[in-house]
Amino acid sequence: MTKTVDVIVVGAGVSGLKAAQELVEAGRSVVVLEANNRVGGRTKRTQVGDYIGDLGGQWVGKGQDVLLAEAKRFGITTYLQYDTGKNLLQMFGKLVSYTGNVPRVSPLALIEIALLQRRWEREMKTVPAGAPWNAPRAQEWDAITLESWILKNVRTKAAREFARLPVRSALAAEAQQVSYLWFLDVLRAAGGLEYLIGAKDGGQEAKFKGGMQQIPQRMADALGDRVVLQAPVEKIVQDSNGVRVTTLKGEFAGRFIIVATPPTAASRIQYEPHLPAMRDGLQQRMPAGTITKVIVTYSTAFWRAAGWSGQVATDDDTLGVVLDDTRDTGPAALLCFIEGRRAVEMSALGKDARKEKVIASLVRFFGPEAAHPLGYEDNDWLTEPYIHGYVGHMAPGVMTRFGPALREPCGRIHWAGTETAIEFMGYIEGGLRSGVRAAREVIARHNE
Repeated sequence: MTKTVDVIVVGAGVSGLKAAQELVEAGRSVVVLEANNRVGGRTKRTQVGDYIGDLGGQWVGKGQDVLLAEAKRFGITTYLQYDTGKNLLQMFGKLVSYTGNVPRVSPLALIEIALLQRRWEREMKTVPAGAPWNAPRAQEWDAITLESWILKNVRTKAAREFARLPVRSALAAEAQQVSYLWFLDVLRAAGGLEYLIGAKDGGQEAKFKGGMQQIPQRMADALGDRVVLQAPVEKIVQDSNGVRVTTLKGEFAGRFIIVATPPTAASRIQYEPHLPAMRDGLQQRMPAGTITKVIVTYSTAFWRAAGWSGQVATDDDTLGVVLDDTRDTGPAALLCFIEGRRAVEMSALGKDARKEKVIASLVRFFGPEAAHPLGYEDNDWLTEPYIHGYVGHMAPGVMTRFGPALREPCGRIHWAGTETAIEFMGYIEGGLRSGVRAAREVIARHNE
């Protein structure tokens, strides 16, 4: 039996669920096909003893109006990211403390960091929203990596390391992997460097009580049996009349389809007829960032008592970033991130070995009390089925050659996902906005 609807949505992450929500409100019949046995995509709930947390995306910041509206609709409130006290920076093997957004480094490095931020802010403003390949210096900037740009334009060692941190901490990639043009577009989409990496007034300002993953879960609950789990899409066939999809749960037919998955997952689907060369080439060239997110719980927030904020950034440690996630009730907790090349190395070692190295790093940062956690959990996103990482990135040459295919429909196939977002790309907010855009594209084609 083939189930027939107006629109098929592939992927029950926030972008796919939001697209389905918009379509249902417009009176369209919808089915959402999810490969996994859960909804939420790059959000993921876990429980460590009495602590309920997120192993995927979890922060919300000012300006993320679609996400905040979804939370309000379900009565979900926020709490601020804790950032009181001294922060820690481990750079060149040395651990130093500081307050504010900029670490204590040499006066020359501080000057370079200030000039660096000012230049990035100036150059990102020349990148057109939705069409970065049309920037005046697009060909030049897309011909080099962020690392090449840093080596050419930044002189002090400390400022160079600072310049490498944003792409690793926010996007789980290395500066050697990403196009400078793509990086500038990420900055533009976030509204600047301070928003990208900051807590207060930034993208990491607040979290949701009860966790982020409850939002897509509540969205899916509202859609009811329109959401079909454990139905990985194997093949999409389209012609002038509609689309037909083959899954492990049977066949589905519709007039249009929205593929709301990361590019890597979309590339594993068979398409008939074959996708246009631009779109196919793009999907082959947008790997996901590599990351493992870790939650470590303790009986008390001993770092707070010692005057630490719990915030750590490093240039070359098992852990790239650490943040406090202690709530008013329940155990104290630290969120830890293994990023970039370190995530690849640690993925091969297994969970027990990761735990040993994570705890060793926390002891180095906060002292011997860190050696005695109540609980430990991590999620190696490299081994997560169908997703594999946080956000897809572009190497040099991809944006200017294949970028125009990012949101361009292929016949009756439309595209969503945070990678396609014009604003807040890489954020959950970007995923939601992309779902709205894709749904409206389909709704506008009601006569076809």
